[in-house]
Formats: sequence, C-alpha cells, structure tokens
Amino acid sequence: MTIVFLVLIAVCVFGGFMLEGGPIHAIYSVWQEYIIIFGAGAFIFLAMMPGKILNHIGGFISGPFAAPKYSKDIYTEVLKVMYESFINLKRSGLLSLEKDVSSPDTSSIFSKYPSFLDNHHALDFFCDSLKLVINYNSKPEDVEQAMNAEIDAHHAESHIPSGAINRVADAMPAVGIVAAVLGVIIAMAHIDGPPAELGHKVSAALTGTLLGIFTAYGYCQPIAQHIEYLCEDESQYFQCMKEGLITYLGGAEPMAAVEIARRCIHSYNRPSSAELEEAISGIKPR
Repeated sequence: MTIVFLVLIAVCVFGGFMLEGGPIHAIYSVWQEYIIIFGAGAFIFLAMMPGKILNHIGGFISGPFAAPKYSKDIYTEVLKVMYESFINLKRSGLLSLEKDVSSPDTSSIFSKYPSFLDNHHALDFFCDSLKLVINYNSKPEDVEQAMNAEIDAHHAESHIPSGAINRVADAMPAVGIVAAVLGVIIAMAHIDGPPAELGHKVSAALTGTLLGIFTAYGYCQPIAQHIEYLCEDESQYFQCMKEGLITYLGGAEPMAAVEIARRCIHSYNRPSSAELEEAISGIKPR
C-alpha cells in the first residue's frame, strides 16, 4: 500500500496540473533536470553515510515497502514464549533453561515459535538477558539495566536511516534551486533568442525547483516518517520482553508477568486478555 500511496501522490499532483491545462511534456521532457536532481540527491545520501552504516541500513529503508514485521500475532507469540519460559523456570529452576538460552536454535521451547526464532536480534536479547541470571546470578535490577542499555542502543541505531532520509529531504529543495539557477544561467545566455526558446529554458529551470521540492516533501519525508513508526513498533517489542522478564524475576507469577508485558503493548498490536489466555491455555511445562 505504501507504493500505491506514493504513486497516487504523483497522480494527484501531476494529474491536477494536467487538468488545469498544464503541458505535462514540459516536465518529463527535460531529462537533464532529472540527472541534476536525482543524481545529486543520491550522491548526497551516499556522501553522508559511512560504509559500515550504509551496509547496515538497507533493511530499514526497505521496511516501508515490505509486509509489517510486528503485528498482534507476533506479539501474541512472544508472550507465549515468555509464559512457557517462566513456567519452566518456576517448576525446574534457572538451570532448566541453560541449554535453551545457550543453543536457542535447538531449544524445544523456542523451536515452537518460528517468528521469534527467526528474529535473531530479539532471540539474542531475550536469551542473553536470561544468561545474566542463569550464568552469573545477576540481580533483577542489573538485568533491567543491561536490557535498557541494549534497547537504548538499538533505538538510536534504528533512527539513523530515517534521520539520513530526512537530511536528504532537507537538501532536495536546495538542489532544486541549484538546478533552477543553472537553468536561468542558460536562459540568460540565450536572451537574444526567440521568445519560445527562452520560455522553454525558463520552464526547464522551474521544473528543477519543482522536482526538488516534490521529491523532498512528497517522497523522502513520508518514507522517513514511515521508517520511524516501524522503529517504534520494534522498540515496543523489545520493551514488552523486558517488562515481562523483569517482572517475573522480581517475584511475580508467570501469568502475572506476561499480563504486565501485554499491557505495555500499543493498543493496535495488543492481544486482549481473553485472546492471551486462549493462546497460552495449552502450554504446559516440559
């Protein structure tokens, strides 16, 4: 749907221009302006990004054009993971999950939940936090501090792509002005030519300004904002795991810890209490 909406933006703008009697060929025929605007914009983006970050953010940038990664079903599954982990910890003690957190790919618990197992960052986040308790006998407040530090680091890292695209959006109107100035220079060099030729060159110069502004506010900023919302969804997923684990380590019953984790989820992703009870009703300790 994101692609559809981005197409409709262009349809509304340029369709309205045509309905007003605007000559659309005056916009698409000046291919030189497209080289200036989009070529400069692309290289501005590449120039501002260190190579190691550029290789890392590809998945974030493609996020708005992919299926949503986090949904009610995904949150329900992570709540089930926490509940099954907690009831096994309660029944058999901390060491009962030592092999599961050390080798999660072969775990009889985690292997039941494919979306959680495929989310390697979430899997490591949960298992590494449990390792602090199982292997190092860490206190709940120390585990919480470690989880908060990782959430903060991941949150800051996930905002790099949207920040970069927003900076490109800030630059694009200026690139459009540069293209317009270049066009005016060319027009002034032909000031003694026929009016039709001069008008064509001024039109080409203004098209550069149009493309710069339209790209910035019609495409770059919406995509950057979409990425930010996706990052908030991901941050909420990790926050949910943290609340559940810390609550359980603080002495709460497994169901109470999972219920508290459920309540910190945004309403559009949160399963109801009845849905959660139904989802975990068949889970038994191994």
